Amino acid sequence: MKYKVGDLVKVKLGKDKGKTGKVERVITKESKIIVAGLNLYKKHLKKGVKGSGGIIDISKPLYLSKVQIICPKCNLPTKIGYEITNKIKSRVCRKCRAIID
Repeated sequence: MKYKVGDLVKVKLGKDKGKTGKVERVITKESKIIVAGLNLYKKHLKKGVKGSGGIIDISKPLYLSKVQIICPKCNLPTKIGYEITNKIKSRVCRKCRAIID
């Protein structure tokens, strides 16, 4: 998986196109990520034993193909490559060749 928790990503498709946010959670089996404050939907909860009801915001997962990581050095959305130096595998920006980790 090329994305990790804490990475800054930009949404390419969907209702939040062009917005950026940090990755909160990575779901590897489904190839999805949850981004903080993006892809929010309303859910209506019925009043029950646990507490009062109401309307809450839920962030739904995004497919990895809909987001791109933002390089911390060049501040552009980019693809991720890998480079092995001194027997250590690290993620690399494809545009400026800077190490992302």
